[in-house]
Amino acid sequence: MYGAKVKTKKKVPFNKQSKNVRMFLMILPFLVLLFLFSYLPLYGWTYAFFDYRPPKSLSDCAFVGLDWFKSMVGTPEKRQQLWEVLRNTFVMSGLGLFTAWLPMAFAILLSELGSKRFKKIVQTLTTIPNFISWVLVFSIAFSLFSSSGMANNLLQTLGITEKPIQFLQDNSHTWLNMWLWGQWKGLGWGAIMYLAAISGIDQELYEAAKVDGAGRFRLIWHITVPCLLPTFFVLLIMNVANFLNNGMDQYLVFQNAFNTNKIQVLDLYVYNLGIKAGNYSLATAISMLKSIISISLLFCVNGISKITRGESIV
Repeated sequence: MYGAKVKTKKKVPFNKQSKNVRMFLMILPFLVLLFLFSYLPLYGWTYAFFDYRPPKSLSDCAFVGLDWFKSMVGTPEKRQQLWEVLRNTFVMSGLGLFTAWLPMAFAILLSELGSKRFKKIVQTLTTIPNFISWVLVFSIAFSLFSSSGMANNLLQTLGITEKPIQFLQDNSHTWLNMWLWGQWKGLGWGAIMYLAAISGIDQELYEAAKVDGAGRFRLIWHITVPCLLPTFFVLLIMNVANFLNNGMDQYLVFQNAFNTNKIQVLDLYVYNLGIKAGNYSLATAISMLKSIISISLLFCVNGISKITRGESIV
């Protein structure tokens, strides 16, 4: 019929198509690297289903199915050890979550310093430890707190103690010690993002509040803190998603025969099983469960973010 309107498909301009192609080609190398170094190594998960005994190839090893997953809790000793590892992991991560506000508080204190030169000195001195390896950090700790270290020599010289105090070997305060070393190393680095957020706050808000008679504390509480909360909650949610990822370097260098039951977190447990004990299949099975739980936590906090903030993080 002559009166009917014919719908025509809109054509995408050639310039826009070529721009999309160029953008895709720009990110293609990163996608290739992501596949090669993040997804391709997941092939190693197959070792969890075989009784792998090096130097045999995987094809020469017996297929055992889910036996390694069952063996995690197969005996009371293994269940006790797994419980200790999970307890240490949750305590270490929990301490990090409960004190996640410290970098924000430190950034606010830095921003309130009157002398810019002194502020730069403090920021530099507190950021440098982040770039020191944990091996060097342990060397510093050993020189200070070992049986023949500076602290024990000073205490004995002053007559405060007769015998050396086993600061590094004692496991009564292992969790607190690890948290303190972690804060010393990462507090300044963690404050950088909050300092950037503070510099982006509109100065007119402070000027208007000063006109109304607000003091320094009220400016911080009613302007600075609310403006930093979105950044804080995003970082907090990411920390919750990485709850089981404590890392291994710190705990590996501070580990000894006296504090193993308090310092062995999940990542270190996998390392000890795989590299030290040579049980690669069991170590792979445990790391698989850890990855699955971490992904589940990520989706959970992503859902919470949608509900509370109205937007997701992934």
